[in-house]
Amino acid sequence: VHLVESGGGLVQAGGSLRLSCEVSGVTFSVNAMGWYRRPPGKQRELVSTITSTGDSTWYADSVKGRFTISRDNSKDTMYLQMNNLKPDDTAVYYCNTAFTYGLTWYPASFGSWGQGTQVNVSS
Repeated sequence: VHLVESGGGLVQAGGSLRLSCEVSGVTFSVNAMGWYRRPPGKQRELVSTITSTGDSTWYADSVKGRFTISRDNSKDTMYLQMNNLKPDDTAVYYCNTAFTYGLTWYPASFGSWGQGTQVNVSS
């Protein structure tokens, strides 16, 4: 599986970025997906998920109301629109699969990770 994240950069607090995740080597349209991030000096965390059809999404409390996850199964690509960015959003952002059990989402992976895309938010 090949995961390619892009769209990161340096932005001032309050600004916006749109991340993309291109997936190959797996049937994208049947897999739930998630965006993860690893802040400096911290562990990787799951921040948002989307079902295989895109009909249901989940957001961590820290990004709820500011981030929007979406996907285009015709392009094997997932997106993360990030608005009103805060310095605490500074991290390397990754995409991978995720799974849900009941109402709870859990991190998962296809067995490999992409290089991620760096997001830096200045105050």
